[in-house]
Amino acid sequence: MPVLIEIISPEKVLVSREVDMAVLPGMDGDIAAMPEHAPMMLLLRGGVVALHEGDVVTDRFFVAGGFADITGTRCTVLADKAVPVSEISIDNATAQLEALSEIWDKTDKTDMTRLSVLQDQILAVRAEIAAGAGHV
Repeated sequence: MPVLIEIISPEKVLVSREVDMAVLPGMDGDIAAMPEHAPMMLLLRGGVVALHEGDVVTDRFFVAGGFADITGTRCTVLADKAVPVSEISIDNATAQLEALSEIWDKTDKTDMTRLSVLQDQILAVRAEIAAGAGHV
């Protein structure tokens, strides 16, 4: 019995199909969405969603945070940004990391809210670079 996986970015629905399992990058570690999973909501960190058919990973999508709604029959991923790993531009991600690093350097170090947001963005871009380079 498969689980329906939907990965949705602000721009479009990237995937909507049944798989045997989807491994998601949760804030507290990876978690597998599979048939008969207990219902839960999951905050996502920047990382790769791997879709499985049997023991084979058939597709990999990079997500830059968001959340997932998991039930025993369905997994809906609402991502801040989502792209197939094969379409990641390491050059663009590296430029984004450099820009974020400059913003970090100029940010008031007592502004903890802003620093927290920047830190999450920097970690997501680093994860995107790692995914694009095949290091995940």
